Amino acid sequence: MREKIKAREPLFHIAKRDNLPWYISWLIRIAAIAAALIVCAVLTMVLTNENPISVYVTMIKGAFGTPRRVWNLLQALAMLLCISLAITPAFKMKFWNIGAEGQVLVGGLATAACMICLGGKIPNALLIVVMIIASILAGAVWAVIPAVFKVKFNTNETLFTLMMNYVGIQLVSYFVMLWESPKGSGKIGIINQTNHEGWFPVIGEYDYLLNILIVLIITVFMYVYLKYSKHGYEISVVGESENTARYIGIHVKKVVLRTMFLSGAVCGIAGLLLVGGTNHTITTTTADNRGFTAIMVSWLAKFNPIYMIITSFILVFLEKGANEISTVFNLNQSFADIITGIILFFIIGSEFFIHYQIKFHSSRKEVK
Repeated sequence: MREKIKAREPLFHIAKRDNLPWYISWLIRIAAIAAALIVCAVLTMVLTNENPISVYVTMIKGAFGTPRRVWNLLQALAMLLCISLAITPAFKMKFWNIGAEGQVLVGGLATAACMICLGGKIPNALLIVVMIIASILAGAVWAVIPAVFKVKFNTNETLFTLMMNYVGIQLVSYFVMLWESPKGSGKIGIINQTNHEGWFPVIGEYDYLLNILIVLIITVFMYVYLKYSKHGYEISVVGESENTARYIGIHVKKVVLRTMFLSGAVCGIAGLLLVGGTNHTITTTTADNRGFTAIMVSWLAKFNPIYMIITSFILVFLEKGANEISTVFNLNQSFADIITGIILFFIIGSEFFIHYQIKFHSSRKEVK
């Protein structure tokens, strides 16, 4: 006689979900943020004895307390969004462009070079046109270099683009020392501060409005480009399967090079806006790690340019609010980073529950 063998199933298993409606996905994300705020509130009371409500009110004031703070937040949002839009076509194609930081810096360096070398020598309108062309080409070339090596020699694009960041940083460092003013200061200072040659025009009384409008136009363009154009369709197919793309007649190498040219060009525009429209100078920290933060923005938004506005806002708001917490409550900056990190952890973790579900087993099966 065969004995009955009790086969114990695991208590639960993880299964992939069917595609959830968009509103359910966002409800899960909102629930994750609410849970994160509760955890942060408890942590705040335990570690600092501060009222968590006061802390959250301070975060809001840090972002929206004055009109100037609102405009600073919108400017930071626009710059982060611009760089996120830049890397999205490459990421959707599954070309992991980790080099946005360097591409932005090189674009900004080209802008600064035009302002320093041509300022006062040609009409200002022509100077701005030259700055635009130079920054776009500089960023595009910096992005196309690893793309060429990828299509010719199948190099690892992640490492290549990452290393190009450091080359870009050192290149900027060299020219900062070359153009330093005053000599020995180790920095360029405000370029063309007296005559404002190469500075972007101000719309009304709002210093950053032009930058914001330009990024808004880029957002609409990128949404239409990725969703409705032939090029956007080819990017999607290449990202799904290069073999399928080749089978239906898509020239994969051409798509890779073209997409990386676009990605680098938009990064170059971000550098142009930061140098010509915001800072009016160039340093090795001009990009301010936005090239890496943009990866999170693009991924959380599922490569959708419209959703990127929301994810960019969340990250910028957390940054501004966390800095305000440190200042008002005389807390170590690390505490603000802890609060930001917990919220981001919950947001990223919510993606697991959007794509997967946990199924529990309530009974055991008997195998004869």
